This record gives sequence, C-alpha cells and structure tokens, in this order.
Amino acid sequence: MPAKLREKAPRTIKLPDGGDAILVEGQPPYPAPFLDLRAGRTNETWEPIGVTVDDTAGVGPPEQRLREQDMDALHAEVLFPNMQVGPRLWRTLADDDVYRATVRAYNDWLGEEYCAVSRDRLIGLGVIPWTNVDDAIAELEYCKRLGLKGVCLSVFPSGKGYPTPEDDRFWDSAQALGVAVHFHVRLMRQVTKPHPKGVRGDTLHGLAGNGAQACLTDLPEIIASGVHDRFPQLTWVAAETGAGWIPYILEQLDDRWWRNRSWLPVRLRHPPSVYFRRNWRATFMIDHVAVENREAIGVENLMWSTDYPHHGCDWPASRRAVTAMFRDVPAIERARMCAGNAVALYGLDNRASKQEVR
Repeated sequence: MPAKLREKAPRTIKLPDGGDAILVEGQPPYPAPFLDLRAGRTNETWEPIGVTVDDTAGVGPPEQRLREQDMDALHAEVLFPNMQVGPRLWRTLADDDVYRATVRAYNDWLGEEYCAVSRDRLIGLGVIPWTNVDDAIAELEYCKRLGLKGVCLSVFPSGKGYPTPEDDRFWDSAQALGVAVHFHVRLMRQVTKPHPKGVRGDTLHGLAGNGAQACLTDLPEIIASGVHDRFPQLTWVAAETGAGWIPYILEQLDDRWWRNRSWLPVRLRHPPSVYFRRNWRATFMIDHVAVENREAIGVENLMWSTDYPHHGCDWPASRRAVTAMFRDVPAIERARMCAGNAVALYGLDNRASKQEVR
C-alpha cells in the first residue's frame, strides 16, 4: 500500500481469545475461521473455530506452498483469492482510493513477490476492482503486465450485479489481451459484507450447493446476453461451481432458445450449448456426476481442482481422491481434466500433462 494509505489498509489482528481476524476500516473484525482453513485436518477433528493463520497449511510464504504441492503430488496450482473475505470485504471500504489501492497491493504482492518464486507452479489470478469499467480495464492491463495468467471478477466490470452494454469495453480488452475471466463461486448480485459470525458455511445446503446454485443463474444470463457472439475468442471460467448440473441447464437453454428464438430480443447465432463448449471452462472438486457425464459436458471444458486449503480439499491425499473419481476414465481424458486443459488455458509447460498420462 502507498505509505499515506497504509494505516487504512486491511490487516490481520490478534483477538483477545488468541485467534486471528481480518480488520477492515469501519467494519468489525472478521475471525480467521471465516477463511475456512481446513487443509490437513480430518473430518472428525475439523471445525472452523479457534483457527489462526499460522497453524494451517496453505498460509505462508510461496516456498511453503511449493513444499505442500510436492506433498500432494501436484505439479502446479492456479491461485484464487478468497472472494468472501478478500475482495468482498475490501469493497466495504468507504474511500475508493483506499479500496483501489488495496486491490493493487494484492495484485502487486501476488505478481511480484509470491508467484515470482516459481511462475510455472504458482499461477496467479489478479483481482479486478468493483468500481467502474475504466478502473476494471486499467487493472486488467496492469495484471497482464505483472504476468498474472487471468483475472477474477465478483461483479460485472461496470460494478453491477448484472451484464450491461458498458461491460463490453472490458470484454473487448480481455479478449485482445488473451486473458481468461474467472468467476469464483458466484457473481455478487448485490454487494453486501459477509456476516462476522466466525463460522463459514454454517448450513449443510450452503456447503453443498453454493457454487452450483449461483451459476445456474449466472451462466445462462451471460450466454443469453449475446456476449459470446461479440467476443468469440474470450474464455470464461466458472470456478468452484461443480459441473454435474451443466448438461441439464444446457439442454434447457437449447430447448427454450429453439422455442422462442423468433421473438427473443437477443438473437444468438448458435444454440446456447455451443457457446458453453466453445467459451467456457468449469472446475470441480468431488463431482462423480460430472466425470460420469463428461462427454455431455465436454472433456475439454472440465478442470479438476482441489479447493486447497479449504474444507473441500483432500490435501495431502488428493491423488487418492482423484484416483477414486477417475477410476474408469481413459488416461488421455483424465490427463486433460487434471492437467492438460489448464496447461492449454494458461499457456503452461506441457510436461505436467504428459507426466499425468504416464
């Protein structure tokens, strides 16, 4: 952060009970359990209470992260920000200058310090500010110069929770730069601050259906906006949304498009499913339904992910989970979903995907 704004920057503080919390100006402390730092704990011993940022895997310097990749037999990771208590919490800052500086400070740290230790194994995604299209484009271009491999949005580039014509300037820039746009779990329909309960995902249905529930609305709305006809080379990634639900929604979109295409205000050139298979990637963690229905989704559209270090991960035994899920999948298809599709999307060294085949 610039020196004149540093006192207003978000920071980690120690609570009276010894736990850690994130403090953002004008907001109550958000305890570290909200970060959902479960990696390495068992199902029987894990609960999001009393967590500190220095007693868990996944939190620390990049050298630690590389060692943890080795422990999990991973070649590389794509690194997403925690949208809940990162960008979402930052947006509660009242001063837009402080807010934009916070986003820039995160991107600088990620691109210049963290990923720089091993750019072929630490694949960073930049954060885009939630203010306006001009700010969004400026940060997109900056992230590209930093060497980050994509950007993560929680609202549309205009700062709104729905697509607007003014967003097209951002999509045009992203397409021209060859930068994939990512939505991590959901798009924010209304910008609200997270509740400082100290417990993340305190309902079973919230834990189980979070990403898919939101993307059932987000994906059709984006496709129906006609954006893929205007920017056919732009890649979109639905992250942590799962994928088992995708064949159903594509079938329904195609059917409703076919029945109503003569009067719909947006005249799509192709059935909606064409745009998904051409322009989208979806990541999943434990999703046997997606793997079983991979042909209906598109093997080239699927990317396995770990959710590391959050509660959905199996670190340091990801190989065991992957082996069980991909047991009857041909090696070449497994290699694409576990490595090859990501290698192609992010322009990485393809040795990782070849090793996966072997």
